[in-house]
Amino acid sequence: MPDSRPSSLVLPALRGGLIAALVALAAPAHAEEPTNDARWVSDSLTTYVRSGPTDGHRIVGNLKSGQKVTLIGSQGSYSQVRGQNGDLVWILSSDLQAVPGQNERLPQLDAQVAELSGQLKTIDDSWKNRVQGMQETLDSRKKLIDELEARNKALSEQLDESQSNLRDTQARLGDENKQVMMRYMVYGGSIAGAGLLAGLILPSLTRGRKKNDRWF
Repeated sequence: MPDSRPSSLVLPALRGGLIAALVALAAPAHAEEPTNDARWVSDSLTTYVRSGPTDGHRIVGNLKSGQKVTLIGSQGSYSQVRGQNGDLVWILSSDLQAVPGQNERLPQLDAQVAELSGQLKTIDDSWKNRVQGMQETLDSRKKLIDELEARNKALSEQLDESQSNLRDTQARLGDENKQVMMRYMVYGGSIAGAGLLAGLILPSLTRGRKKNDRWF
C-alpha cells in the first residue's frame, strides 16, 4: 500500500503557514514609521480626546477603536488629529496606529482566508490525485507481480513433471539396456556353444570318413 505520509505532513504545514500569514496580517505594525498622515484609533480601546496636548486640557469627546483620523501634528505625548466630522482634537500618540483597524481589515482578511483556503484545497486535491495515481500504479505492479509469480509457479511445476518423466524414461532405458545386454550375452553364448559343439563334432566325423576310405 502506498504511504500516505507525504500528504499528512504537507497539509498541516500548509495550514500552519496559513495561520502564520493571517497572524502577520492581523498584527499592527507599531514599529513602522508612518508614510502618510492617515491614522487609526487602536483596536484595544475607545479613547477620550482633549482640546489640547496635555492631560490638563478638557475632554471634548471620544473616538472609537478602529476609527480613521488624519494626523495633523504631534506635541509631547499627544498627537493632533482631524476626525471624520472635521473637528481637530488631541489624542495620546500611543493610542494611534499606522494600520487599519480590525473591523476595516476583516473583509480583506476574509477574502485572503478564502483565497488561501482555495489554494489549500487545490493542493490537497492535487496530493490526493497523486496518491491515487501512485496507488493505481502500485496495484498495477502488484497485479503484474502476482501474474509473474503464478506463471513461475506453473513453469516450476512443469519442470518438476518433466524431470520426473525424464527420470522414468532413463529408468526404462536402463532396464531395456540390461535386457538387450542379456540378449546379446545369450545370443553370443549360443553362438559360442554352437561353435564349440561344431568343433567337437567335425573332427570326429572327419576321422570316421578317413577310416571308411581305407576299406575300399
